[in-house]
Amino acid sequence: MQAAYSEAAERNKWPILEKLHTLLASSKSVLEVGSGTGQHAVYFASALPYLIWQPSELPDKLPMLSNRCLHHPAENLVRPIALDIDNDHNWIAIQADAVFTANTLHIIHWPQVCKLFIRVGRLLPANGLFCTYGPFNTDGRYTSESNAQFDNWLKNRDVNSGIRDIYDLQYSAEQNSLRLQENFEMPANNRLLAWRKLANEAVKPTL
Repeated sequence: MQAAYSEAAERNKWPILEKLHTLLASSKSVLEVGSGTGQHAVYFASALPYLIWQPSELPDKLPMLSNRCLHHPAENLVRPIALDIDNDHNWIAIQADAVFTANTLHIIHWPQVCKLFIRVGRLLPANGLFCTYGPFNTDGRYTSESNAQFDNWLKNRDVNSGIRDIYDLQYSAEQNSLRLQENFEMPANNRLLAWRKLANEAVKPTL
């Protein structure tokens, strides 16, 4: 099986890594949600050998991810797992002090975005970090004309997808003891948002 390839993942992996080097300096294990082709997983695991990197994907996409990881083995890159935001299966057994996801929040539907924040809020220990990369709106506005065009394309394909506004994400995050700590401007009109799990916050909404 030929490994799937994403040109976008290849372009953005280095700028993302520059931020993760600092953000995850004190972390030990990372769950990557929606690992896709696995290009980020194998690259970040190789570049950050002190981290245990756990890739994941939806069950029907897992073979594609597993194929790449199989051909790029690393001691700290663990076997990919099937993970569905809408299904409790596997979430309970996961242990990680950081979560990373790239280019997923504008693809999944808004209820799933909210559910992801719930799951991450439950999973992370105090001071754990949730890193989200992709295009985001600010105060109801697009940050570029290309993002506006991309959002229109997304909604023509699936009316329930689309670029999310940071304000809306903050509301969902704060409901789950997560606070926006970093908001980095990235190449190609993307951003990397880092959410910190607050200490002494135990109450979580039900799914």
